[in-house]
Amino acid sequence: MAESEPQEENYDNMLKVVEDLNRDLEKLLEEMEKLTVQAAWMAYDMVVLRTNPDLANSIRHLEDAFLSCKEEIKKKWQEVLTESEGEEQKKG
Repeated sequence: MAESEPQEENYDNMLKVVEDLNRDLEKLLEEMEKLTVQAAWMAYDMVVLRTNPDLANSIRHLEDAFLSCKEEIKKKWQEVLTESEGEEQKKG
């Protein structure tokens, strides 16, 4: 009976190793699937941009508009913070 306990322990250890390996492989497979999808979208985007140059110009225009809006919002937010700090100082 003493000999069967180490064998059971080895079996349990082996099961744990196999389960861990299986979990790791599943995680790697998920990552590979994500990367494959990203690569497919990148390839699609490249094809679309090469076949329609106006799209690249539109994207550039949208990006510029986004950046200017972002900068304007940042300025307005700073004004609001400055005004609220001034009001708090007047109250205090």
